[in-house]
Amino acid sequence: MKNQTNQKLEAITTNTLIVGVDVAKSLQWARFVDYRGMEIYKTISFQNDKNGFENIVASINEVCNSKVLKNTFNKVIIGMEPTGHYWKALANYLGEKGFTVVGVNPYHTKKAKELDDNSPTKCDKKDAITIARLVKDGRYFEPYMPQDIYAELRNLSNSRISLMKRHNALKNTIIAILDEYFPEIYKVFKKPLEGKASMQILKVCPFPKYIIELGESGILAEIKKAVKKTVGAKKVRQLIDTAKNSIGVEYGLSSAKLKLSLMVEELELLQKQLEQIERAMGEAMNETGYAKQILGIRGIGVVTGATFLAEIGDPMRFNNERQISKMAGYNLVEDSSGNSKSGTIISKRGRKQLRCVLYQMAFTMIGNNPEINKLYKYLINRKENPLKKKQAFVVISKKIISIIYCLIKKQTTYNPALVLGKERIRIMEKAA
Repeated sequence: MKNQTNQKLEAITTNTLIVGVDVAKSLQWARFVDYRGMEIYKTISFQNDKNGFENIVASINEVCNSKVLKNTFNKVIIGMEPTGHYWKALANYLGEKGFTVVGVNPYHTKKAKELDDNSPTKCDKKDAITIARLVKDGRYFEPYMPQDIYAELRNLSNSRISLMKRHNALKNTIIAILDEYFPEIYKVFKKPLEGKASMQILKVCPFPKYIIELGESGILAEIKKAVKKTVGAKKVRQLIDTAKNSIGVEYGLSSAKLKLSLMVEELELLQKQLEQIERAMGEAMNETGYAKQILGIRGIGVVTGATFLAEIGDPMRFNNERQISKMAGYNLVEDSSGNSKSGTIISKRGRKQLRCVLYQMAFTMIGNNPEINKLYKYLINRKENPLKKKQAFVVISKKIISIIYCLIKKQTTYNPALVLGKERIRIMEKAA
């Protein structure tokens, strides 16, 4: 069976024009080589706009139709580094024009650019020719740009990740302020950033001085503005007594109160936005047609299931579940030389966020899914080659990929009796 590199090399013939493009925000560079890596046309630059895109297409067509060049080019492969977001518009435009667009790993470009001149010098022109020659050597991949509902899911997932980062950063900042000015508040409210009553307190009278000034009746009146069923008078008296014995600092109270009030309002806004995003993710997930299979697995929710689909795109574009595992960076690698051999580790050469959501799934399923919990305990407690907890999580994550892929491919629902398989159950029972 031919490996992927050989297949890529066979796709590059004497009639293949290879274009290396160094993508940037404003000015982009392109260089043209043939199947041997020999430069056959002048270096051109073009703007990152429609006129620039039309110029690069015109240059490609000029090379293909040139009567001066020895070769006749009837196939074009355009390589670029798919980093950031600048490459997407160009790749989409060229793809619509019928050209084959491929990606080159930026790390490979960094390492290979010294081969020509033995110099680490970096410039856009140099990067463009390096990219073209890497494509010539078959060192490229076909980037996946999700379409239709999977593009919507990808955008929603990325938006949620961005909101969660801001949400968590804001919570940490609020906690830091409370630790400085009123560290005892946790004795009254275990989770002051989650309850409506405690959030109202943080807006109006977050520090001991303001709590004491407002008094019991004033605090009760403020809480009633936020919740229909107010907290009891006993709780309010506990808050006042705690405030009287607080060790929090007493300087800069006015500005700290204003800052905290604004941050609490922002936190509430972010929570509403997260709820809106998550509802949209659920609706988009239903449109894929795979919600029933994925959500039928105990331990997988709407957010994790939708994020999984957002990261991989259409599951049916994969030939098997191993391709998804490799996409996540779960393929094993070994570092060995001669008689020296190291243990195997996962490569992590894949989508980081896919590994994150699989970890979240694994963590939840180990606690809530009896079959996965049983497998996890077997992996870490077996007599021969017991796994560390992190290693077991990787195995569980790959198992989750297999389960989801199998259910979607067979268009069937989750059956607990089939998760582990007869042979594995026999081995686990024997080891028990």
